[in-house]
Amino acid sequence: MKTIDQLEPKEVWTIFNELAKIPRPSKHEDKAVEFAYNFGKKLGLETIKDQIGNVIIRKPATKGMEKKAGIILEAHLDMVPQKNPDVKHDFKTDPIKPRIVGDLVYATGTTLGADNGLGVSMAMAVLKSKTLKHGPIEALFTVDEETGMSGARALKPGILKGEILMNLDSETEGIIYVGCAGGLDGEAVFNYKTEKVPAGYVFKKIAVSGLIGGHSGMDIVLYRANANKILSRILVPVMRDLNVRLCKIAGGSIRNSIPRDAHAIVAIPKKNERKVAAIVSKVRKEVTEKYKYTDKDLKVTIAPVKEKEPAIEKNTALAIVRAIYAIPNGVNRMSDTVAGFVETSNNMAIVQQEAKTIKVHSLMRSSVDSSKYDLAESMRAIVELAGGTCNFSGGYSGWQLDMNSPILKVAKDVYKGLYNKEPEVTGIHAGLECGILGAAYPNWDMVSFGPTIYSPHSPDERVEIASVEKCWKYLVELLKNAPASKINK
Repeated sequence: MKTIDQLEPKEVWTIFNELAKIPRPSKHEDKAVEFAYNFGKKLGLETIKDQIGNVIIRKPATKGMEKKAGIILEAHLDMVPQKNPDVKHDFKTDPIKPRIVGDLVYATGTTLGADNGLGVSMAMAVLKSKTLKHGPIEALFTVDEETGMSGARALKPGILKGEILMNLDSETEGIIYVGCAGGLDGEAVFNYKTEKVPAGYVFKKIAVSGLIGGHSGMDIVLYRANANKILSRILVPVMRDLNVRLCKIAGGSIRNSIPRDAHAIVAIPKKNERKVAAIVSKVRKEVTEKYKYTDKDLKVTIAPVKEKEPAIEKNTALAIVRAIYAIPNGVNRMSDTVAGFVETSNNMAIVQQEAKTIKVHSLMRSSVDSSKYDLAESMRAIVELAGGTCNFSGGYSGWQLDMNSPILKVAKDVYKGLYNKEPEVTGIHAGLECGILGAAYPNWDMVSFGPTIYSPHSPDERVEIASVEKCWKYLVELLKNAPASKINK
């Protein structure tokens, strides 16, 4: 049986085989940083480690290529640490165990780290090669991409000299990315007081469940149901018109996932039980019809509960659920330049009740920074009208789609020349480090590409072997055909 270092291209797989032995979960990639730093030093190349742990390695142009534009090859050192429940594996100490299954490479019950280990390996193979033809090369290996992009955020402007960034962190061979979304976390905070529920009320739980959910960037364009939105669609009329009192509310759990479930504990006047049940039934019928293709297992239920909870002060509670109902959610604007590409969206992800506060967490995404902040101000206006406050944090820049990028034209021509077909060119409504790096280096021309990786971030992660060889050949040819430098012409 072959081992992965026997696969083609050997210069890439050999390095990946070494990298797989190095524990490198996000925020614990010190050994990978050391590996990258020593890799450059052993080659006799200028090697820099910055204050946060990013590693930069410079390789001079090959003879006759000195006037080519400087290329930055960029990849991240960390990986997502996920394993199957029956697998014993400590990501801080244990190596990944790759295995070949047909035309794919898997790990053994864990994530493989092809995201972004193969990008790292291809950049290192370029640095190590004595035969490739290329202009000046800078390899940038960042840390902590998966949990906050803190490596990219901390990179100082001016430290890199190149003109063109080639991000090697994409996951479908044959697609060239020329844009990505930036992000911004929004938190609405509502303070409340409670009061005793009067006599003559019954307590019930209204729940929304069975939704598909999904990635708040990649899947937002599928217009799947948001459990928090459906719940508020029920609560607003019953609280406004039927004197229903809100006791508890919760929905969603992860900021970058579309919420799959939500529930509320409410107190209902006995005389209005049937009217409330009728509204629940009406909304259930409406949303079941609306989402029958996207969320076929959607459920809306109402059932008695034994607990007798205090109620949130009436006017405050109604203002909060109205705000939840009104906060923008889903696709806000589609791209004007790429068909089917989402420019701006919001995922109203989490409703969380604490001891005297209710917090509503949203994740806004846009490939246009001004649109992202405009959406945030819409959220702020709604929340403040409802008596709450808004906090925004974790903002990072998007990478605005540029279909006229000079390096894109070269990239398309090279791909067609190699494989006799046009590559797909698009953007991704999720975060790539290009957005952050491009904000620090606004004059860079950028593209992103990579081999085909299935189910990244899960123990089913696997890479298509043939796509690695195609991607490597493409990178080699692209470096050879890079445009001339525009600096000091």
